[in-house]
Amino acid sequence: MKVLIIGAGGVGIGLAASMRSQNAEISIFAREKTAKAIRENGIKRCGLFKSYSFGPDEVDVYDDYGEIPKNTFDYIFISSKTVANDEISQRLSQHRDIMKDEAKIIIFQNGFGNDEPYLRYFDESTVFCSRVITGFARHERYISEVTVYTEPILIGSLQKQNPEVLKPIAEMITASGINCEITDEVDKYLWAKMLYNCALNPLGAILDVNYGKLTENDYSTEIMDNIIDEIFEVINASEYETLWENSAEYKDLFYSKLVPDTYEHFSSTHQDIKRKIKTEIDSLNGKVIELGEKYNIDVSTNKIIYNLVKSIENDF
Repeated sequence: MKVLIIGAGGVGIGLAASMRSQNAEISIFAREKTAKAIRENGIKRCGLFKSYSFGPDEVDVYDDYGEIPKNTFDYIFISSKTVANDEISQRLSQHRDIMKDEAKIIIFQNGFGNDEPYLRYFDESTVFCSRVITGFARHERYISEVTVYTEPILIGSLQKQNPEVLKPIAEMITASGINCEITDEVDKYLWAKMLYNCALNPLGAILDVNYGKLTENDYSTEIMDNIIDEIFEVINASEYETLWENSAEYKDLFYSKLVPDTYEHFSSTHQDIKRKIKTEIDSLNGKVIELGEKYNIDVSTNKIIYNLVKSIENDF
């Protein structure tokens, strides 16, 4: 099996090491500095579960699509920031001859609707999504640390394609030590993650606090309640579903377990703002706003949060 991983952050390096441990042939597309680090050091996965280390001669790395060999890859993993999806999907389309005829694209990203840029160029039977709530941290450009694990990685299709074609990938990631499963209901699990991320990520970044602090005063709690309520209204108006009957049921779990279990965590949005790089807000609250407008749902709290993050980003 030959896999190209586009996006060499914590998730990308972690998946690369996982798949390489199961004898997949791995290539990584990375920016110049990261590509250089991998060429010099190889890749490593450490932290929770088994650690793996592979030398520079065991992983191919590219920073130019024109250098990638033709008719090579069975799978393309997308693990970049979502802000790169328009460019990546276009470049993949321009260089689609690197993929075998039956190749599949699997998107390992935050947010919802990340398959849409790729569906402009590729058939629905080619593009799949995943729900990843395993925590990966990249402290060095070639090392991924597994920091948090709560539930399996789930892979499936938002376009109702049969996920059985992804079973070999799920089995290999699981064999590497990180549980991974296929599902016919990836939309439900992606919305579960959206509820969590949209309520916590931007507000924690704006207020410069961890997740737990957001639950310790009535003001931030009210904001999060409104965000969650608006998302449920959008889901109910759309063709999508999630795992809870209503927002009250979800909020019981959110405040009693989900936030306490990740009390000390600072969001990826918070980390991006600290590093002065563009956030993934368009794939989070921005997607809620897009669907709210489509279905004529009031999502004003999500819009205020979105606008605040965009205001901060404006100086980057």
